[in-house]
Amino acid sequence: MIAPDKLKELSPGQKRRKLALTFGELERDIAGIAEPGLSYNFPSLSRADYTKKVAQLVLLDEKLPQESAQQLKELLQAQNFDERRVCNYARNALLDILGTFPAEWDLVIAPHSSTPGTADSRSFFPGTAVYAEDIRSPFNLGSIFRTAEAMGLEKVFISPACTPPEQTKAQRSSMGCINTLGYSRCSLEEVAHSSSVFVLETGGTPLNEFDFPEEGTVIIGSEELGVSPEALKLAGTKVVSIPMTGLKASLNVGVAFGILVQAWTDCLRAKGIKPTNLSASNVQQ
Repeated sequence: MIAPDKLKELSPGQKRRKLALTFGELERDIAGIAEPGLSYNFPSLSRADYTKKVAQLVLLDEKLPQESAQQLKELLQAQNFDERRVCNYARNALLDILGTFPAEWDLVIAPHSSTPGTADSRSFFPGTAVYAEDIRSPFNLGSIFRTAEAMGLEKVFISPACTPPEQTKAQRSSMGCINTLGYSRCSLEEVAHSSSVFVLETGGTPLNEFDFPEEGTVIIGSEELGVSPEALKLAGTKVVSIPMTGLKASLNVGVAFGILVQAWTDCLRAKGIKPTNLSASNVQQ
């Protein structure tokens, strides 16, 4: 962390950029997800006092809109000082001034502490899995893991051409679910050999009419090309589609997967199938 006095001496543009980065680091530290080597370590001030001092520097910025300044003052003067909310508000106010908008993978989102289940034990529907075929975006891949874990799929398989799950942006967007679930990198043929498969693609059976399997693997394709001809061949007639009415008739792959898996797990529950709780050692590949 840079001393507040040193931050104050920077040129306006450099100061805004450094402050925005500093608030991001503070947010992650407060949320308990600080990146390696970036935990709060300023020796002469508590984290809360440091946050207040650097937030005061934002209030001195002549380009800060009056309404934003008033909101930040109220947050700083609140009886119950909310460090994280102050950091988040100040950071985004600075980004607005800079004309820089955060990408989805830059958002600082901590796991809900009240969420049941840990990396050692989680609930899932046995025999359910997703095969991510050639997903190129780390953010999309991470969100697929996050959705799969949240909705109770047992396993995640990824194709040889998928972006590495260890990539930083994938790790951030997965909110730790890559480590919780584990994964196997394998070919389409290997997945089809060990599990019944169906694909999510346009031109198939509408979501509300599709006969979801009690156990199986859904194949979702790349952002640019969709599922491969090989995947379609392996699935045969088992193709499910999400009805859309907009002009674009297109969804982000992570969003489409979320809609699909919600319908699938609803179908399983309607059949009386309940999630099973097993240790992660029995789940991870």
